[in-house]
Amino acid sequence: MWLRIELNKKWRYRRLRIARNLRVAVILFAVFWLGYQQLKNAFQKPDAMLVLGGAIEREVFAAKFAREHPNLPIWVSSGSNREFAEWVFEEAGIDRDRVHLDYQAVDTVTNFTTLVDELRDRGIDSVYLITSDDHMRRAQIIGEIVLGSRGITFQPVAVPSGREPEPLQKAIRDGARSILWLTTGYTGANFSQARSDIVSH
Repeated sequence: MWLRIELNKKWRYRRLRIARNLRVAVILFAVFWLGYQQLKNAFQKPDAMLVLGGAIEREVFAAKFAREHPNLPIWVSSGSNREFAEWVFEEAGIDRDRVHLDYQAVDTVTNFTTLVDELRDRGIDSVYLITSDDHMRRAQIIGEIVLGSRGITFQPVAVPSGREPEPLQKAIRDGARSILWLTTGYTGANFSQARSDIVSH
């Protein structure tokens, strides 16, 4: 009886130690991986601009930013209607051939998943990621997963919005959806839309 209790205690202690060591290893791996990604991003010069739709100020900002980077192509994912977007870039003196307007995305996750393969196929290894400052945390998490899966790095460029940062839950949810896309090819966008429709009715 005494021997069994001692063995149980030893086994329980060993399991706790293994679990603690595993947590430490995962944290260290995550810290080193993020540090490596940031270092890589800092030294890699972007080949293009990726503008996430959802607020007009992002396209206006991107048009000005594009003047400072005259050789970079620009992808706008589900931004303003085509006529307005073309006018914004035209007014800024940006050649229409540089601007690629894409309207496949229905949300932030699909902003990335609908364009990542096209960017990779065009030989783009790094992008300036342009979105509002309140939206940037979520965009960076998704970008790390989706763009990173194709070896594309990014440098975030935040557009001032004057708004509070989005809730952390949105970033966690969309990070999980990005992992879902990575493993299954499915983004969960239809589920998100269906849930929004139920809430709004």
